[in-house]
Amino acid sequence: MEHLEWHRSSVSGDATDWLEIAAEGDLVHIRGSDDPAHVVTTTRTKFLAWVRGAKAGEFDHFVA
Repeated sequence: MEHLEWHRSSVSGDATDWLEIAAEGDLVHIRGSDDPAHVVTTTRTKFLAWVRGAKAGEFDHFVA
């Protein structure tokens, strides 16, 4: 996975722990900056569904 270009949210600022994301074809890879060897992989379609749900507030109770 070293060949991937990992990105993180600009709102993470100077935080030391954040989520990073990389895309490769139809796959989306997600990892935590504190444990970059542990990667979760999903499809773009599933990730898009999750992003839309997050934008709609469906997961807000996890961080309230």
